[in-house]
Amino acid sequence: MPFFNSYFGSFSDWINTRRKRWIARHGHKLSLSFWRSLDRKGWLRVLTKGALSVLLLLFVFYLAVYFGVFGWLPTKRQLKAVQNNMPSEVYTADSVLIGRYFIQDRTNVAYDKIAEPAIKALIATEDVRFYEHDGVDYRSLARVLIKSLLLQEESSGGGSTLSQQLAKNLFPRKSLGYLSMPVNKLREAILARRFEAIYTKEEILGLYLNTVPMGGNVYGIESAARRFFNTSADSLKTEEAAVLIGLLKGTTYYHPKLYPERSLQRRNVVLAQMAKYGYLTPAQKDSLQKRPLKLRYNPYSHHSGLAAYFREHLRQELGQWAARQKDKEGDPYNLYTDGLKIYTTIDSRMQRHAELALRQRMKSLQVEFDKHWSKKAPWTGQPDILKAAKERSLRYRRHKAAGLSEEEITEIFNTPRKMQVFRWRGEVTRTISPMDSLRHYLRYLNAGFVAMEPNSGYVRAWVGGISHNYFQYDHVRSRRQVGSTFKPLVYATAIEKGIAPCSYFSNDRRVFPEYENWSPRNADEQYGGSYSMLGALTHSVNTVSVNVALQAGLPSVIQTAHSLGITGELPTTPSLALGTADASLLEMVAAYAALANGGYQIKPRYLLRITDRQGNVLFDQTNPNGQGQHVLSSQTTALLRPMLENVVNEGTGRRLRSDFRLTMDIAGKTGTTQSHADGWFIGFTPDLVAGSWVGGEDRRIRFRDLEQGGGANTALPIWGAFFQRLGQDRAFRRYSYSQFAPLPPHLRSYLNCPPYQGPIVEAPMVEEEDRGIDEFFKRSGRKLKDLFKRKDKRDKDREKEREKERDREKDWQKELEKELEKRRDKGNGRGRWRRED
Repeated sequence: MPFFNSYFGSFSDWINTRRKRWIARHGHKLSLSFWRSLDRKGWLRVLTKGALSVLLLLFVFYLAVYFGVFGWLPTKRQLKAVQNNMPSEVYTADSVLIGRYFIQDRTNVAYDKIAEPAIKALIATEDVRFYEHDGVDYRSLARVLIKSLLLQEESSGGGSTLSQQLAKNLFPRKSLGYLSMPVNKLREAILARRFEAIYTKEEILGLYLNTVPMGGNVYGIESAARRFFNTSADSLKTEEAAVLIGLLKGTTYYHPKLYPERSLQRRNVVLAQMAKYGYLTPAQKDSLQKRPLKLRYNPYSHHSGLAAYFREHLRQELGQWAARQKDKEGDPYNLYTDGLKIYTTIDSRMQRHAELALRQRMKSLQVEFDKHWSKKAPWTGQPDILKAAKERSLRYRRHKAAGLSEEEITEIFNTPRKMQVFRWRGEVTRTISPMDSLRHYLRYLNAGFVAMEPNSGYVRAWVGGISHNYFQYDHVRSRRQVGSTFKPLVYATAIEKGIAPCSYFSNDRRVFPEYENWSPRNADEQYGGSYSMLGALTHSVNTVSVNVALQAGLPSVIQTAHSLGITGELPTTPSLALGTADASLLEMVAAYAALANGGYQIKPRYLLRITDRQGNVLFDQTNPNGQGQHVLSSQTTALLRPMLENVVNEGTGRRLRSDFRLTMDIAGKTGTTQSHADGWFIGFTPDLVAGSWVGGEDRRIRFRDLEQGGGANTALPIWGAFFQRLGQDRAFRRYSYSQFAPLPPHLRSYLNCPPYQGPIVEAPMVEEEDRGIDEFFKRSGRKLKDLFKRKDKRDKDREKEREKERDREKDWQKELEKELEKRRDKGNGRGRWRRED
């Protein structure tokens, strides 16, 4: 402490000493008499010293800004590599831009891709001496100094050149208190000179028009042209270019969508400037100024455009991928600012057909659903459905997280407010409460559709719902009960286990005491007799499917399902055969792809390549690594395919032939879950496998009868309409007549059996009238003799049929063993493929 007092005491004394010396030497200059005594030379000397001091101060200030005392200043080398934030873009396999991920909506274009009227309008309005100065226009600065600062004329304009404005766009101004304006202006002037030294005038114009804000989150001439006129920067008309350049004076005040009258007036001012500086003739100016403001407003939203559900799924996946990748500086990539180019397998034409097919069917199905329930709510008698929907909503979860009580949340949900409401006839604005909004949306059925190539796994179309803006849950990835679409996996397992396709299974109803007396029922309530696999699959017989699954072994069925890509937990109960397990539409379509491609496991692929903004490849899967593991024998899939074809030709999928007139070869299966909560159809042609699903957001929102709620009525028409549209498109007309390869002759016999065998009924003896005892015994003897003959013949026929079945079984076993030997030779055999006696 003594040292502290001693040190600062000495310092204070030193300051006082210096102050006294200065006053002794210069104090007289502070008096009025000193200034009165100055002559001309004295005044000249004082003014010279003052000017030199100011110049020295300005020079020091310039050096301070130049060397970054007030903030970092990029060098010429860094300006050469300047990169503004760019959105990442998503492209389809046919090179169509379908989506962009951005914070700022910007697309860079080269100078020669900008319409000439836009360049001329920009120079005439913002910087008429652009080609004459070297980054700073001193005449403009003088004008601003005299007119704006001294004469207070607000209409005199600014003094910044386009080069200075470019610097401001790329390196935003900083707040430095009273020094903010001089520091920022000097920084921009320095940067403008540097820009002029390293870029040509055309390159500066291109940079400027790519970075300039155009209102909201729109940046650059290309994005603005697309937003306001639904065109590209190189296709802008003169009057359109004038609107966009006029927008620069005030992006909100002159916004053409919000304030069309102001925008029109500003456009005409820009046209007048163009005429003033010789870019338009007076006649051209007058003609253009008379034209009305015509916008083709195209508001981009992440909810709009093609494949919105797919783009959102991809965004989440790519966000995780980008965070793991490092750029040259060692920083992770940013999906929203680094301008990545993302190339996918989606075909824009197929995607459009899929969306239109789904929309067409769901619009009409909703009408049927509303008529079905009439004035009743689909949750009538089940108030917990509405309560569950409320608690699932984002609004409820946000209020709950904020600590609001149930009473407060209920009041908010019952308070009317203006909101946009989805309807199939078109969006409307209504004043309704959030609770009424929940009731409105609970009534809607939703849907999902996906199509992919069975050999490559390329996903060509992905539709996750009816409107991404209002229903953002993706039903391509959501998990629902799969119903009878699971049955082909059961039959595939049985064939793999060595059970011949012509084996017959009882159609008698059966009770399972070990599973709480569960008893499978057929949809048509018909029982008795027996079905071959072909007949049972064609008519989707539940009792037989359960018997097939039990004979094949439930663990084996589960193993088959998992090997085909079903990832969820599957119950080890007989009901599994009827599709009580949950799976996603994408998983089921991938499983059917293996049935279509000869038994090879296939993984859906939708991302091909990613490049950075310079075109450097960061991710590449354009060359497939070949098919996956061979999980089903080619014989199994070859035999299963005609069984599934029969479903379409004669069974539950026959509407594809009768209603949609599809003539190509089709194999597929409908599916309907318990109480008609979910409707499915998954099918494949030689070139494409596709699946559709229909159901309510809540599983309890459904039709009340099978005829309307079954997959054949809800989901199948989406599939049919999609392929119908493909057939009408010249680019995909080949799908209309594609055919499967014929079934090999040695396999045809394994399906050559009646699909159904009825129960054996003994012929009753016919009662005779009493015509005398002798005649009675005589005739009765003949009847009995004939009856025993017929019975004996039936027994022989039945034995012959059994013998044929045993022969077919033996032949099937031989074929199975041959296939197994081939696969073992290739190293692809599986232990579970052996038959378990």
